[in-house]
Amino acid sequence: MPATQPPAATAVAHAIPVPTAPARVPDAPGAVRDAALWTAMLLRQFPELLTELAPAPGRGGAGAADRPAPGPAQLAARSARLRDERREALLNEQRHGLSVPGHTASPIRLHVSDALRDITDGVTELEEAVYDRLGLGRPRRADVPERLRRLTALLGRVSGDPTLAAHVRDELRRMARRCARALGEAETMVRVSGRCPWCDSVSLRAFPESRAVVCVNPGCRCGVPDCDCPTDPAFRHVWEEDAWQDLAGAAEGGAERIAAGMDEGVAR
Repeated sequence: MPATQPPAATAVAHAIPVPTAPARVPDAPGAVRDAALWTAMLLRQFPELLTELAPAPGRGGAGAADRPAPGPAQLAARSARLRDERREALLNEQRHGLSVPGHTASPIRLHVSDALRDITDGVTELEEAVYDRLGLGRPRRADVPERLRRLTALLGRVSGDPTLAAHVRDELRRMARRCARALGEAETMVRVSGRCPWCDSVSLRAFPESRAVVCVNPGCRCGVPDCDCPTDPAFRHVWEEDAWQDLAGAAEGGAERIAAGMDEGVAR
């Protein structure tokens, strides 16, 4: 009778894809670099979800004083979202006798609550899968920021497993985008003068907080071996700070101009 696989190992096998023979081996160093960027974004934005979950009267989220006042379109979208949340809470109360505590005074942001639960579960499961794959046993219980810091510390070891590195990158990217959508925010983006060296369009954008340059043209496909942008529609080619010199011939002003644009974006 063949031996059965332990439940924990089975769960991890389902969480981390197993490559088949003809599949292209992922670029582990590139995936790890991207994973570090997404982890940094999550570490920065996740605490704001806790604040936004049930904001105190007259208080915005973390860093609200530094944010520009919302425009008419943002205010209209926010009002529509709150109406939908109140309508859903009322239906729950009418149909199931369920009411949201304190709803009339400070409505719980349902989309924020869903994102918080999804990210918390996702980070926990991802860390457990990484520990199991690396033979580290089971991680100690911790909050999400601490788990993210521990994952960051393991990225060097993760880079030795291309499949694991790609999986970690994909999961962190998904959760960082979910967090940004729940907060209704996106990282500041600054236009970079010049054309993308791959698609020749004026679509280079700098992200000051991540210190990265990205081609935002959806049809751009680079020729870099093992880059995921030719096979993953959600992926864009990224030039990190140590690769800005590669854009010297395409971006007007070269690396110095890119750095200056980054600094201007942070100052805004």
